[in-house]
Amino acid sequence: MPKTIKRILILFCLIAVLILPYFVFADNAVLNKLQDVGANNGPYAVADDTSLTSNIGIIISTVLGLIGVIFLILIIFAGYNWMTAAGEEEKVTKAKDTLTRAIIGLVITLGAYAISWFVFSKFLYY
Repeated sequence: MPKTIKRILILFCLIAVLILPYFVFADNAVLNKLQDVGANNGPYAVADDTSLTSNIGIIISTVLGLIGVIFLILIIFAGYNWMTAAGEEEKVTKAKDTLTRAIIGLVITLGAYAISWFVFSKFLYY
């Protein structure tokens, strides 16, 4: 691809990333619901809430968030190893294995986070 086309494409992408958020309009009903949930409910909103389900929800969210950060670091590490392998097949294979396992772990962690959020949101609001 010629250099000028590449520069124009990069410039277009940057402009799109900067301008597109201005065209996103949220429905007022959604915003009101989010404000209501954030005002008195939710696992992080109320500091005085000492119920067991709230505390367990906060602990699970924190642990799963930290595990997600660990998987992100693993993905970056595997990508770095793959880029610096310099054609050595053993290093490339090891980096691919690390990347595959990190992605599988991240998917499992996101699934666990979604399930725990769903379950504890039902306990907190009913």
